[in-house]
Amino acid sequence: MSTRKVLLPVLLVAAVGTGAALAQSPKLGKPIIEADVAPWDVAAMPDGRGLPEGKGTAVEGAKIFAEKCVACHGEGGKGVPNIAAPMIGGQPLTNGIDTPKTIGNFIGYSTIVFDFVRRAMPYPEPRTLTSDEVYALTAYLLFINKIVGETDVMDKESLPKVKMPNRDNFIIWAPDRI
Repeated sequence: MSTRKVLLPVLLVAAVGTGAALAQSPKLGKPIIEADVAPWDVAAMPDGRGLPEGKGTAVEGAKIFAEKCVACHGEGGKGVPNIAAPMIGGQPLTNGIDTPKTIGNFIGYSTIVFDFVRRAMPYPEPRTLTSDEVYALTAYLLFINKIVGETDVMDKESLPKVKMPNRDNFIIWAPDRI
């Protein structure tokens, strides 16, 4: 008897049995509904879609930074060795691949700064900042990178209009998802 004649029935039984096993569910958890997803659907797009109501200036952001951010990011965002790299300045990226990436020389859209701060900061309590605090911190980070003025108000209308130094060289990873 050939191997093919022996294996064919075995494979058919295995395929049918696997299909039945996959059709069964362990009945863990519950189906997710839109209301469960909404609090986590906080993406801020480069064009400003997804930005919440609120506003803030660099003056307000400096106070929040001193209270909630300086321990990890250092005075004026200059970084803390072995904790956080500098957030300001930076040589042009044309200096080579090892050039440190900062808000001032790498990020292409101001909304990316807002989005990251809103989702991930402050460590270890992400998503505890109000929208006003996130706008103020974003304004402060843009100010210390000499991108906006100290009293410029950042909100869902003005933030997407900020022209970042690297916007023309920034490549969006998945432009079809924007």
